[in-house]
Amino acid sequence: MQIKIGDKLVGNKSPILIVAEAGVNHNGNINMAKKLVDAAVEAGADAVKFQTFKAENLVTMSAEKASYQRERTGSERPQYDMLKKLELTAEEFVELAKYSRKREIIFLSSPFDENSVDLLDEIGVPAFKIPSGEITNFPLLEYVAKKGKPVILSTGMSTVEEVREALNVIKNNGSNDVILLHCVTSYPSKVKDMNLRVMETLKTAFALPIGLSDHTLGITIPTASVALGAVMLEKHFTLDKNFSGPDHKASLNPKELSEMVLAIRDVETALGNGIKKITQEEEEIKAVSRKSIVAKVDIAKGAIIQEDMLIIKRPASGLEPKFIGIIVGRKTTRNIRKDEPISWEALGGKS
Repeated sequence: MQIKIGDKLVGNKSPILIVAEAGVNHNGNINMAKKLVDAAVEAGADAVKFQTFKAENLVTMSAEKASYQRERTGSERPQYDMLKKLELTAEEFVELAKYSRKREIIFLSSPFDENSVDLLDEIGVPAFKIPSGEITNFPLLEYVAKKGKPVILSTGMSTVEEVREALNVIKNNGSNDVILLHCVTSYPSKVKDMNLRVMETLKTAFALPIGLSDHTLGITIPTASVALGAVMLEKHFTLDKNFSGPDHKASLNPKELSEMVLAIRDVETALGNGIKKITQEEEEIKAVSRKSIVAKVDIAKGAIIQEDMLIIKRPASGLEPKFIGIIVGRKTTRNIRKDEPISWEALGGKS
């Protein structure tokens, strides 16, 4: 199954879609957001993704921060105040989408409410990304699905049954093009908790394209996911890990993002097509590293070949060692010098 997102096909026969997750690492500043787009382009990512929300529609005024948010932004103010500082206006999202198109990178954003869905739809996002926290928000899932665009569904903090319920809502409301992303929702996620084989479980259970939304530190885990069949990879990045804000420290910097993209493309190339064949470079090396049957002594014309007349040596310019049992007992048709590779011609031809 392949799903088109922008000008890219996503599926097992296509290159993995690499999404540089800018999220809220713009700190509410449109100029910083554009610099994040630039960094994603320079790193070679296929898409850049943000988050679209209004704090008053997302959290109550008294909602507490998650522990990682308290560590990075302080605990004296509620979650609302933190999120309010991370908003971009509707006009800024329009500008950001235009800028992304100008830079020739796919623009994506996760909506957290129906107004945000409408805004992103008007902007022309090619797909809707549903964050893990919204997987049981059926009204939002219904609203997104009715837009008729592909849906990318993160599955952090959920059970297989909850994923199934969410998919039923999405499909029953008109969207059949769904990509599932395995995700562990902690910032950063611990390697021991990643359980990447869940991607195989999801693929078996739902027969859908599967990818990874990764929150571990470094690039090892997202690179490994490619070997397990991920068709899409989402990874947070920032301009500087030392910036203030909830997500910077668990994000890649631009250099690391570039390294991840290169590593993923290398793994893709190395996976190949599964057809066992000898490469051109191997053909050259084979000639000098394989062995052939060689005369251990001078052998006269008309002699009957005995095993003690032979030795196996490099290079592979004579008969392969696997034929030694066949040529023992054969009569030579000419003199064979010591250390000369044995050929069928010296034995009267192959029979």
